[in-house]
Amino acid sequence: MTDAARQMARASFDTWGPWALLVAGAVAAAISTRVIGMGRSETVAAAVLVAAAAVLQLGWGVVKRRRPGPHRTGAVLYSLRWAMGFVLTWINPFFAFYAVTGYYTAGRELPRRLVLPGLFLTAVTMSGSEIGGMPPHGTVLWLGFFLVLGVNMGMVSVFTRFAEQEQERLGFQADTIDELERTNTALQHALDENAALHAQLLLQAREAGVADERRRLAAEIHDTIAQGLTGIIAQLQVVANAPDLTTARTHLERASALARHSLGEARRSVHNLAPVALAADGLPQALEKTVAEWGGRTGVRADFTVTGTAGQLHDEVAATLLRIAQEALSNAARHARPARVGVTLSFMGDEVTLDIRDDGIGFDPAAVPERTRGGGFGLTGMRARAERIAGSLTVESEPGHGTAVSARVPWVGDDR
Repeated sequence: MTDAARQMARASFDTWGPWALLVAGAVAAAISTRVIGMGRSETVAAAVLVAAAAVLQLGWGVVKRRRPGPHRTGAVLYSLRWAMGFVLTWINPFFAFYAVTGYYTAGRELPRRLVLPGLFLTAVTMSGSEIGGMPPHGTVLWLGFFLVLGVNMGMVSVFTRFAEQEQERLGFQADTIDELERTNTALQHALDENAALHAQLLLQAREAGVADERRRLAAEIHDTIAQGLTGIIAQLQVVANAPDLTTARTHLERASALARHSLGEARRSVHNLAPVALAADGLPQALEKTVAEWGGRTGVRADFTVTGTAGQLHDEVAATLLRIAQEALSNAARHARPARVGVTLSFMGDEVTLDIRDDGIGFDPAAVPERTRGGGFGLTGMRARAERIAGSLTVESEPGHGTAVSARVPWVGDDR
């Protein structure tokens, strides 16, 4: 039974218990009137006291509704009820049904310092009833009275101690539950703060990656395309002032070479911008088309698979994964000579994984140069792309046993 259920049961007994016990005592006394030998005057006195006890109980109910819990008025009413119970039990021992009420209500109706005296008075009344009624007649009955009184007080002490221990246990249990609730609340707040911090870190990492990519492209444009265009303009100015056709042709050839070089640099820089394939399709559709076109162009069997529940990714995440897949397929075509390639895009809760596997000739990852000057993106560049969005890239390969490239990035949805 829970603490709330116990409190409800006690409140119900405090309301109706004394009435039920008073009725039980009156009925038992009425039935045993002749057996006990009650005279007319005793019967009238008992009836008056029963009526007074009923009035007392009515008044007590009003007082409890106004002032619940132990207080001085409650102690006075408890004493009056004990006195009535004592006299009724003196008249007829069967009124002990009513007197026993003091055992059950002392702890809730008396101040703490008066609980034991109240229980002692009730024990005196109950002991007199148990030896056949007050007063005891003869030495033997007096000895019996004190013996029964001792037993009653011993039982009262034991049960009172048990009640106090139970109350202490319930109080400790309530304090423990309150402490656990406070701890759970603090833990939930900490988890919420950690989740918000994690989201903020992801956003900052993404913004830092975007800023880094912009700085890189700006530097490339400045160092390659802008310088190339400046050189072309200079050569054309020389052509305009050339004294003869041979000199003009020479500078035109230089300008043409610079233009071709700048075009190559422009193509290489544009290669790193947002893919056109993502303009109309999501990442799964763009990857599927890329894999199919690559297979048709190279003649190599290429399979594409999506696992998990696909969602709309942020543009930066989708572009990064598509570029990594394109570079990995390009590397496979140039170096691996595979017969079969498999590409898998996996949506796994809070992260997305892209795996590109081939059965080509393989290589030793530790012996691969970081990047070539021929425009190849390289493994280092793919890894840098993944790290820009707080992801990672791993490569597993062995000569003669194919290659597996795996990119793992956080699942960041499109917040538009």
